[in-house]
Amino acid sequence: MMLRPAMMLAALAVTGCAAANGQTIPVAPTTAPLGPTSPPKTIAKVAMPAPGTTREPGRERGWQLVWSDEFDGSSVDRAKWDFDRDCWGGGNNERQCYTDRKANAAVGGGFLTITARKERFTGPAVPAHMRPASGEAAEATKDYTSARMVTRGKASWTFGRIEVRAKLPAGQGTWPAVWMLPEDHTYGPWASSGEIDILEAVNLGVTCADCPGGRENTILGTLHFGGKWPANALNSTETNAPDVLDGFHTYGIVWAPGRIDWTYDGRVFATKRRGDWWSAASKRPDAPFDRPFHLILNLAVGGGLAEERGLKGVDSTIWPQTMKVDWVRVWQCRPDGTSGRSCQGDR
Repeated sequence: MMLRPAMMLAALAVTGCAAANGQTIPVAPTTAPLGPTSPPKTIAKVAMPAPGTTREPGRERGWQLVWSDEFDGSSVDRAKWDFDRDCWGGGNNERQCYTDRKANAAVGGGFLTITARKERFTGPAVPAHMRPASGEAAEATKDYTSARMVTRGKASWTFGRIEVRAKLPAGQGTWPAVWMLPEDHTYGPWASSGEIDILEAVNLGVTCADCPGGRENTILGTLHFGGKWPANALNSTETNAPDVLDGFHTYGIVWAPGRIDWTYDGRVFATKRRGDWWSAASKRPDAPFDRPFHLILNLAVGGGLAEERGLKGVDSTIWPQTMKVDWVRVWQCRPDGTSGRSCQGDR
């Protein structure tokens, strides 16, 4: 989600093609682990696997629920969530200010609803960690508002199975995301310490000649890593999910030492393994994805990835748009001792 303009996925070269079973067939296979001399941008396209043809982590033994929010109350649980409040634009020229107002994030009816609205709003020009020690910061005014909720300082995890059941918005310029950032920047500033994008989608529902059904239905899972921007790198997979706008769906990862799987409705559609990422700051084989990461839910308006794809730009007539979340759940592996494959899949 935290893309810099030079790292937009729209500019990536395809390094794989779809196979019927949802696996990637490399065009130029990597024969050695990635590193600072490797291409900084890698993207693969895969077909969504059919049920029963791929790993389904929820059917594995040994998973223990360690954290969740079912959104059954009447307000955001501030013991679990904080809000980012700024008009920075995420380094992507996004068009929203993030607020902690109920108009932008509210709980009711068993759901969290994040709402992006077309309204002028003034707030801090940069995030809290970029402001001077005095705490004073310049202000900026944007034409949209939304919310970005974080578990930073409240809950973070190293490895586990993380799932979010959500209903995504539609229209040109919408950019919902479920993603993770490091709790501590052990390996340095972004993207040295990594970023895990569980779900990103832009412009869902708009005309798309290359998408099944003729409307945009692409979802993405991405890792950001390498060195400090602009020496950063990414490795991404995207797939078409033809039913993505037909209600709620579950988006997740299974994160283990040396491997991260991405899931849609419980089925793995993409896998990155040790050697598919690297760290400029450490020779540890799994760095930077061997440290605690916290969770982020947000709905951005515009920005490079959204505005360079689809019909281009932002459709100013479609707002408000909402991202509704039914639940967020985190499991960690507690093998039951009867099988070495318990909550590990095929390793």
